[in-house]
Amino acid sequence: MTTIPTTGTMRGEAPSRGRMEGRRVLVIGAGQERYGIPADEAPIGNGRATAILLAREGAAVACVDRHLDRAEEPVTQIRAEGGTGFAFGADASDEAALADTFAAATAALGAIDGIVMNVGVGGPMWLSGTSVDAWDRAMAINTRSHFLVCKHGLELLPEGGSIVLVSSIAGLRAGSRMPTYDTSKAALAGLVRHAAFEGDRKGIRVNVVAPGLIDTSIGRQATKERPNRTAGRLPLGRQGTAWEVAYAILFLVSEESSYVSGQVLAVDGGLTAR
Repeated sequence: MTTIPTTGTMRGEAPSRGRMEGRRVLVIGAGQERYGIPADEAPIGNGRATAILLAREGAAVACVDRHLDRAEEPVTQIRAEGGTGFAFGADASDEAALADTFAAATAALGAIDGIVMNVGVGGPMWLSGTSVDAWDRAMAINTRSHFLVCKHGLELLPEGGSIVLVSSIAGLRAGSRMPTYDTSKAALAGLVRHAAFEGDRKGIRVNVVAPGLIDTSIGRQATKERPNRTAGRLPLGRQGTAWEVAYAILFLVSEESSYVSGQVLAVDGGLTAR
């Protein structure tokens, strides 16, 4: 059963509360791959929802995606709603490209005090079907890029800054059938603990959000490939929405979570607790 909720917050229709006024945030992976779903039918993705929500709450947002045109989509909506947004294209697993993007985003925003890292790819099914090249690609995108964001982010952010990495509950329990995905996502829990430890010295917080079964384009594609993916796994009787993931990220980027660091927050309706 997949019932899309009707409350404003869950659908991205809640009014702004000004929770990010004066903040400047870099959202990496703010674009969206629709996997062949028409634009007017595709559910919003986690990165795009996060960028739009942060802007609605008052932040100036720099949107980054490997494909510049995808980064421009949330910026167009942010500006249409009266917010401040800038678009950049970069491969987050390329250190030089990422460093250049940090510099360009800092110049556009004036400074950066928050970073959201929402980059990831799936992989082949089962160990027997996984090549070394597929393994290395997943590790580069799902783990190395997050390491680079932490490395450069801890140098860039001021005291009180926040970094949020987006992982998956696949990093907390088995079940995706994709060994590259499970392993690379699990590595982020170790990375966040160390990054939070280093961040203590500058008063910078680092946390992870781990979404569960969320109704996004990539989620629908995964269900298409494995129709029983959600069978018996929806503790609240539905999948989550990208807006619900975005609100968890908003909390961790904002000053409301000023004493939260080194944590993994599962946004999964309680699935990992069952």
